[in-house]
Parts: sequence; structure tokens; C-alpha cells
Amino acid sequence: MNILALVTEAWNGRGGIAQYNRDLLGALAEHPAVESIQVLARHVPDAGEELPGKVEMSGALGKVGFALHALAAAAKLEQPFIVFCGHINFTPLATLLGRLRQAPVWLQVHGIEAWQRPSPIRAFATERVQLITAVSRHTRCRLLSWTTHSHARVRVLPNTVEERFSPGPKREDLLARFALEGKKVLLTVGRLSAQEQYKGHDRVIRALPELFTRHPQICYLVVGDGDDRGR
Repeated sequence: MNILALVTEAWNGRGGIAQYNRDLLGALAEHPAVESIQVLARHVPDAGEELPGKVEMSGALGKVGFALHALAAAAKLEQPFIVFCGHINFTPLATLLGRLRQAPVWLQVHGIEAWQRPSPIRAFATERVQLITAVSRHTRCRLLSWTTHSHARVRVLPNTVEERFSPGPKREDLLARFALEGKKVLLTVGRLSAQEQYKGHDRVIRALPELFTRHPQICYLVVGDGDDRGR
């Protein structure tokens, strides 16, 4: 089986969705039933990250260039193949490719982009994909509130972490740097973007005074970078 993956970012990209795509497509590349994965990314930074075996990645500038590149890639792929749609915004293009080549379409949704009914053309296309996977039960429920898909065709495929991200002893240098010795640490890891304040950093900060009354030793540690870091 061959896979054509339409994604926002993957290898060389930054952020959680880029990492999700790397993890998922990298795992699929290791499956013996998968012969090749052609990744078409909307944003491809210049840095050269090594790709797994079976994976090829390219990008295209602009919406028209991206669509033309996807059409050309789909025309070359041998059957059987599937179209992996890494963002709901790509569903019109993905379903067109699937219809032209008689290939099933697999849509991946992550969060806020799928919580409300999208534009009519995207909603129409979403109804015509064969499988939808969501990173959480909450996102799955929100999507099912506006789509007519059966529950069996919308499944949860959660975020994963590498084995190296496992509990271990606390690093003394970090405890000293942030004065965390004896503290109860509340941790948020994520991009600090002015366009993504829905992630909830501000809500946690607003809740801290009440939390302090219950846990005087609490410390809120925020890890991340972005254009909202200064604020």
C-alpha cells in the first residue's frame, strides 16, 4: 500500500502537529504493508532533517501550487493507495484526489479546527471521507456534534511520546535555576502564540490565587516560545 499525505508540516517543522505527523507517518513507514509514503507539506523549512525509509517529502508554494503538486503526486502513485489528510482545511483537495483515483481518504483532526462546523465546502468534503481519527475523545465528540458520520468511522488516535520521555529523577540544576526545591510544580508545555491563547495558559494563571490557598507551595512552570511569550 502507498500513502499520499497532505499535511501542514512534518519533518523540519515545529509544533505539536508537525511532531504528530512525524510520529504517525514514521510509524506507518515501519509497517510491512506500507510500500511508500509521499508527504506533501504546506510549509517546509530549509533545515535538513533525515527522513525515515520509504518516506519522501516535498512542498509547494501557495494554495494553487500545493493543489497542482498534490494532483501530480496522486497521478503517479500506484494502487492500492490511500490519501491521508492531515488537516480539515485540506479535505476538499483530499476528497477530490480520492475520487479521481478511487482511493479512500483518511482525515486526521487535532482540536479547535474541528470543534465547530467548518465552511460549507469543507463540511461537504468531510462527510465524504472514509475514516476520521481524532487526538482526543473531546475532539471526537465535538466533531460528531456537527457531522453525520457514524460513530464507528470516527476514532480516537491519541498523541504519543517517545520512550525517552519517561519519568526520571529531577534534575538538580533545573530545580536550582527556577527555585523549585520543595515546590509542587504545575507544568504547561506548548507554543506561546498570540493566535493560540485558547490553549489555556491565561486560565491557569487566573486560577493560581485560589490554588495557592490550597497548595501554598505550588509553582506554575510554562515551557515554550513564540510571539506571545513577552506578554
